[in-house]
Amino acid sequence: MKSFHTASDMRSWSRQEKAAGRRVAFVPTMGALHEGHLSLMREGKRRAPSLAVSIYVNPTQFGPNEDFGKYPRELKSDLTKCESTGVDAVFLPTDGEMYPDGFQTFVTVEEVTKNLCGASRPEHFRGVATVVAKLFNIVEPDVALFGEKDFQQLVVIRRMAQDLRIPVEIAGCPIVREPDGLAMSSRNKYLSPAERMSALSLHCSLGAAVEMAKSGESSAERIISKVRETIECDGGVRIDYAKIVDSETMEDVVEIKRPALLALAAFVGRTRLIDNVLLP
Repeated sequence: MKSFHTASDMRSWSRQEKAAGRRVAFVPTMGALHEGHLSLMREGKRRAPSLAVSIYVNPTQFGPNEDFGKYPRELKSDLTKCESTGVDAVFLPTDGEMYPDGFQTFVTVEEVTKNLCGASRPEHFRGVATVVAKLFNIVEPDVALFGEKDFQQLVVIRRMAQDLRIPVEIAGCPIVREPDGLAMSSRNKYLSPAERMSALSLHCSLGAAVEMAKSGESSAERIISKVRETIECDGGVRIDYAKIVDSETMEDVVEIKRPALLALAAFVGRTRLIDNVLLP
């Protein structure tokens, strides 16, 4: 496994792989790798013989009062996990490499960022779209893989790649969960044992919503009411948003007439977690 710290070295490796006839798969991450990340890497290896991963905690997607400073950084462990999963190249840029002095260009994706996390974290998706566009230009992958836990992010990146004509296939991969149903997240490490138990109410609420939809309930308001009731039974969880939206436009849905996304964000203690499920 090779490690690169500059854009030119990373791009050179990728172009050499392509010149040799090998497709390149790419998994961008912020490190603190868990099984969810590793599942993306394994899928990437299935789709292409050459696999690149980036590990970079991107400052521009964090708000001023968010957890950029304490976001878990576990590089040694991350590199071991990458190597054991068959990663061929890891890109480890510095802030100076990604945002050199005088940097002033950002990528803004308009409509699909207005709801959900885009409403709660106004600058978040500008930072995400910018760093991913830069990484695509550096790595030049044939296919890039993203987890469906960050479903709105996946929609934003697909829109960006399509609108900017970036020649990369965007692949979404299923949410990976702990045995008790909690969606895997690097931020789960922030949770105390009591908060970890409280966080299960998110998964329970999604299950209740799916059962209602399967039973024929199509009112978004009634399903969301049940979701809120399930979560709020646990006093340790504060809902940021609970919404049912169109899975392509991210616009609110009143009546479920085709598969729609139920998306949640909630604070468990001081930790913000997200989760989602597609409703039939």
